[in-house]
Amino acid sequence: MKFVVSGGGSGGHIYPALAVAQRLVSMGHDVFYVGAAGGMEERIVPEHDLPFYALPAGKYNRGALQPREAYKTIAGLLAARKLVAGLHPAAVLTTGGFAGFPFPYMAERAGVPVVLLEQNAVLGLANRWLAPRARRIALAMAAEMPARYKDKTVVTGMPVREEKYERSAALGELGFDPTRPLLLVMGGSQGSLALNRLLPNILRKLPGRWQVLHQTGAAGYEEVSSLVAGWEGYRTSRFVPAPLAWSAATAAVTRAGATTLAEAAFHGVPLLAIPLPAAVDGGAQERNARFYAARGAILTAPQDNSAAVAAAVTALTDSERRAQMQSALAALSPVGAADRLAQLLLEVAS
Repeated sequence: MKFVVSGGGSGGHIYPALAVAQRLVSMGHDVFYVGAAGGMEERIVPEHDLPFYALPAGKYNRGALQPREAYKTIAGLLAARKLVAGLHPAAVLTTGGFAGFPFPYMAERAGVPVVLLEQNAVLGLANRWLAPRARRIALAMAAEMPARYKDKTVVTGMPVREEKYERSAALGELGFDPTRPLLLVMGGSQGSLALNRLLPNILRKLPGRWQVLHQTGAAGYEEVSSLVAGWEGYRTSRFVPAPLAWSAATAAVTRAGATTLAEAAFHGVPLLAIPLPAAVDGGAQERNARFYAARGAILTAPQDNSAAVAAAVTALTDSERRAQMQSALAALSPVGAADRLAQLLLEVAS
């Protein structure tokens, strides 16, 4: 059968879609990826040997669309209608984001079954628009959904790259001492300016045995590298290969994106989550962090409270506390999520 996966704008939308697409391909199906022209996915997806189609996509703001963005949305819908007719997929998966709206919307109108994957603890804007006509809604975590969607909602977990490396080998591959603990700092797929500026002085007070791998993103690399120059055991990188970094990590400090938290659960890495402020993402990361923290799986602190962040970092260095968090993370592991979503697509396509 032929399937389309769609979604983009951030790694949190792209990589789960890729995980499901690769599972479907391994089962012998044809899979096409539809994303936004100029989006991250236009660069990333072809590297994974999937056919890629780019559509115009307006960036939705939570108040109103700007005229130029509204024009892009209309152009994207018109292009999507033509592409739906050309590809005629058996089913469509969207992982959300502005890039994941035009094709699924037109596919639904053409009678093609659509499955939504909602990564966060609350439906994103594009998924809220698509949800009424979607055939099924898959959730990365067992969050509350509107009652009207109860019968078509299923918890699948968040698809992640299910790759693990032996810890000492991963540390060696990354250039660290395999006998010492490693704290991983990740601010999302493009880094975080706020975390880049907040964390180095706090992490400087870590016990001497600890090493730090700080993914800064391209924009923050020079600033952070200059700040930590000469600090023994503190290394910066624009980008880190996620499975290798998670396999090497003893603990982590991250944002609270759904993919990040799912990867931590898959690898069993205790972490401190510092969510994006609600004004930036509508509170999605704060809800994600509360979901995991309520189950004892992570620590959380706001980015504007450096004392709380420092106290949580200190707590992460306690081995008994980490063991408790690892046990809670195991219960939230997304192992098999890509296969469950692939099976869901096959079900709605039949």
